[in-house]
Amino acid sequence: MSTTVKLNYINRSNDVNNSQIVIFQKNIAPSFDELAVAWKVIKNCGQGDNHPFTFPHSFSVGASDSWGNYTPKFSAEYGQQWEMIKDQSGDILKLSSAPHVSIKEVAIANNLTQGAINAGVYKDGSLLATKTNIVPGQKSVFEFKPTIWIGIVSQIEEGEVLNSAIISQINTEISLLGISSADIVMTGGGSGAEAKPFSFALENVVVA
Repeated sequence: MSTTVKLNYINRSNDVNNSQIVIFQKNIAPSFDELAVAWKVIKNCGQGDNHPFTFPHSFSVGASDSWGNYTPKFSAEYGQQWEMIKDQSGDILKLSSAPHVSIKEVAIANNLTQGAINAGVYKDGSLLATKTNIVPGQKSVFEFKPTIWIGIVSQIEEGEVLNSAIISQINTEISLLGISSADIVMTGGGSGAEAKPFSFALENVVVA
């Protein structure tokens, strides 16, 4: 599998409202109950314009503690468990020696004696998913399919949590499995009787 997928969003729609495009992944781990995060937001991409970006299959993890401290972001792999512990220097995030149960998941545990933590997964340097308020002795598990969700939003910033109303309106899931590069073309839009629903489709797909 290619380590990075090269993608190119192209606006071939009749949209005249300068809509924002959001791209995100959903954490499919069974115990996960938080909402998705706006991983990428494409703005001001007019008719005929394109917006290239990359989707790496690699990711990193990080965390923050209840004292307002943020750990570095560490390159991580599925099958790993990371843990927030208190050492002689203070709170740190490190790779745990405890085996994690599934090779499809990465876990972040709060092994502090006091104080909740927030855990995050990052892709291409941007926040992809987060779990807040993990209390001592608990952990959060993250699992993602090789797919992205894409749709139209308004007034959303990258890194913001998407509420359930927004997520329910976005129903385009695009599989990137086995793809090296592709265009994501948006069509539809317009006004009045000529208006059509917006749709997103892959074109010029290059197989990995």
